[in-house]
Amino acid sequence: MNRALIFDCDGVLADTERDGHLPAFNETFAHFELPVRWSQDDYARVLRIGGGKERLASLLTPAFVEAAGLPKDKAAHQRLIKRWHKEKTGRYTTKVRAGEMPGRPGIARIVSEAHDAGWTLAVASTSAEESVRAVLEHAVGRNAAAWFSVYAGDIVPRKKPAPDIYLLALNELGISATNAIVVEDSANGLRAARAAGLTTVITVSSYTGDEDFTGAALVVDCLGDLPESPARFIENPHKVENTGQVTLDTLVNLSAR
Repeated sequence: MNRALIFDCDGVLADTERDGHLPAFNETFAHFELPVRWSQDDYARVLRIGGGKERLASLLTPAFVEAAGLPKDKAAHQRLIKRWHKEKTGRYTTKVRAGEMPGRPGIARIVSEAHDAGWTLAVASTSAEESVRAVLEHAVGRNAAAWFSVYAGDIVPRKKPAPDIYLLALNELGISATNAIVVEDSANGLRAARAAGLTTVITVSSYTGDEDFTGAALVVDCLGDLPESPARFIENPHKVENTGQVTLDTLVNLSAR
């Protein structure tokens, strides 16, 4: 049986939002002399919007446009969003390549286990593809990153919580939903994966601990690396064995429920 393990990127492969995306957004705002700086609390709210361009677009209220002295027509707004997003992506990717955001516990381990067992590996993310590939290489190593198919950015018309990115990944990989497991970190990601019929494991990240993960097959604080970083099982509705790590056996048992 051909199985697939599909990861979200931000918050899953690495805890990138707090230490990568947020400062990159704020540096971009300063670069363009925009009258906004997102605090940690601001960014927690913004994260409910899927996609970086969409988060930038949320700024463009009439009051903000007036305060920033921006043009008022929609076409100009789209050009501005594209420029801002390109600048932000470049700054974020520089941070990733500088090694500022290591992979989360258990990621490199389970990727190696899945590859050795013949599983198909993929990333499905609403972030820009350049950013995703940079995070992937630093989380699992350049050689292991080559094992992955990457589906990211504007490759689909609707971002999470729509299921489009996962439906595309399943179609391109030639894998049925019943033979795939997703690792996500957010309620939006869970909704997207579940709408595509996928069994979903949640690894909560800096901004998602208080979200509603109803429907997740398992919720943990990380995938775990023993003995240094054991996984804490937060919600375990299927009562799978807690060994301190999420393993391939854990995932197979979850997919059978």
